[in-house]
Amino acid sequence: MSAPTVMTRAYEEIIDFLAAGTTPESLTNFQPSEVVKERVAELIVREKTGNLADDEKAELDQYLMLEHLLRLAKARAYQYIPVG
Repeated sequence: MSAPTVMTRAYEEIIDFLAAGTTPESLTNFQPSEVVKERVAELIVREKTGNLADDEKAELDQYLMLEHLLRLAKARAYQYIPVG
């Protein structure tokens, strides 16, 4: 799968998840697909070895922004999960 297609897939996974309706529990359990995880891991390795092209750096930055937003949303969602 090409890089733009994987990036599009990452956005589509999140949009589909949100559009389907979510609960605090489902939000805290959300994980990206293996395809997306593998692409992010590949980009991180390439960045660490100094083999990351400019367009790949932009792609990695987008993934990291999405991850940051999801982490913030998950942290907030925990406030709405009943304890016990």
